[in-house]
Amino acid sequence: MDAITDPAVREIWVMKSAQIGWTEICLNTLGYFVDQDPSPILLVQPTLDIAEAFSKDRLAPMVRDTPALTRKIADAKSRDSGNTLLHKQFPGGHITLGGANSPAGLAMRPIRVVIFDEVDKYPASAAASGDPISLGRKRTTAFWNRKVLAGSTPTIKGSSRVELGFSGSDQRFYLVPCPKCDKFQRLVWAQVKWAELNLEPRQAVYQCVHCGALLTDSDRREMILRGTWEASKPANGIAGFHVNELMSPFVSIEEMVVNFLEAKKLPETLQTFINESLGESWEEEGDTVETAGVMARREQYTKASLPSGALLLTAGTDVQDDRLETTVWAWGTDEEAWRVEHFILRGDPGGTSIWAEHDQHIDQRYRTDDGRELLIEACCVDSGGHYTEQVYRYCAKRKRKRVWAIKGIGGANRHVWPKRPSRGGKVRVDLWVIGVDTIKDVLYGRLRKVLKPADQLDGEPWVATPGYVHLDADVDQEWADQLTSEVVVHRISHGRRIRAWKPRQTGSRQEALDCSVYAYAAMVGRGGGRLLAQRIGVTYKAPPRAQTTASAESTERPALPTPKPPRARPAGSWVHRKGSWLKR
Repeated sequence: MDAITDPAVREIWVMKSAQIGWTEICLNTLGYFVDQDPSPILLVQPTLDIAEAFSKDRLAPMVRDTPALTRKIADAKSRDSGNTLLHKQFPGGHITLGGANSPAGLAMRPIRVVIFDEVDKYPASAAASGDPISLGRKRTTAFWNRKVLAGSTPTIKGSSRVELGFSGSDQRFYLVPCPKCDKFQRLVWAQVKWAELNLEPRQAVYQCVHCGALLTDSDRREMILRGTWEASKPANGIAGFHVNELMSPFVSIEEMVVNFLEAKKLPETLQTFINESLGESWEEEGDTVETAGVMARREQYTKASLPSGALLLTAGTDVQDDRLETTVWAWGTDEEAWRVEHFILRGDPGGTSIWAEHDQHIDQRYRTDDGRELLIEACCVDSGGHYTEQVYRYCAKRKRKRVWAIKGIGGANRHVWPKRPSRGGKVRVDLWVIGVDTIKDVLYGRLRKVLKPADQLDGEPWVATPGYVHLDADVDQEWADQLTSEVVVHRISHGRRIRAWKPRQTGSRQEALDCSVYAYAAMVGRGGGRLLAQRIGVTYKAPPRAQTTASAESTERPALPTPKPPRARPAGSWVHRKGSWLKR
């Protein structure tokens, strides 16, 4: 906030962890320029919907509860106030709220102060108009005293907007003095110690990098109060700040250690810890997975004798012109996975016989080595390429068996499974649009995970290994080639580095990868996560306890919820509309 009012600073970039007061800084900046230095202001959120929520949930309460602002910004509900949800007028200026996905709000008027919130969640381009940050920054050209404030939690190294902005700044870090030796240092995760000192996680301490003193949480909070910002590069008019969770008084070292131990089980949750807690970009181990590493994962189990850790089966089906290809996967605690089988059904997907054969396969029973029988609980069938209407008709009749029509969509930061379906085809089937690139990131990250020597016990009972991908002995070279058939490529778009998934070779087959992606979506998707939670015996999204006590021994498909019967008609003159009775 000091840098915002510094005449020598024209831009501020904040690369930060989550929940450290960033939204308050944005609000304080808005309030300052409304009350003390009236100017045209633009605040850009990732989407218009988020901008509207920010206006209602954060900006409106601040204006209501701050007398200096209440006198200057009229209530949007009052007549001739000149204010709307996304545009607020005040003497000497205005506040415009926009979404990075909407070019109209970024190019309408000259702006002196621009605030970019959560820039790493912005789309690569605002419709067809180009980079939203460039569009917003262009609005300030006419002002000699312009200010740009941008901040975000970082994402992937090399494609993170906030990391790029911070790298071009004077890169300021917060230095704190050790209470023992009084020497200044940055608070970094590498100095949090517990296992090296034979301590329990709840006893974790911070070790001074200079004198080696072991410091408690109380010491850390005292150090924060005595700290100071220091630039690591020469001043250039762009101030950059890095903030991590170790600088926060709201989180203890013990909480961070517990969160880290839970997060490191899976690559994607470890990435969340690195981004959200340490405020650092995630550097991927590699852009692909080699086939040799996949073949080395083969183990001696079969579909008639699955490891006892297998709790839930799902399948993914890819539709081609002359065949259906399906991969069946088993899932266990912490999404440990086993490939069960891959089968190919030759025939015309435009007919009915091949789909009847598909039914026979996905209705078969599989056995575990501890004597349980498992059914395929959910199956995703790709409708995006071949015989779309036939897929819709097939899935529409099998909704209660959790056979879903899906369509994959690429791009970063997309949900694996949407909150609600689209409508597909003339039969009006539910069509679920899944984030295939997100799943590929997860799958390839787990394929890089290797077993520790202690876990490699030939002939011994299965040992739980969170997130590990097991492959059966029937995996051949062709299937392994298909599973590893894509790589991540990087390109420059509108001055920003973009990562995307592309085939290794033009025309290479990738059915094994596609089927595995769809099977993962079936595990995560509508009801799948709930079923897996039931098998493990943990609560899923806090449903009533009676709904979470499904037996791991059960092989019956859980029934879909029964709709509530309509209420009885009340006495008098009433009409039934949309599930309720309304008085005439």
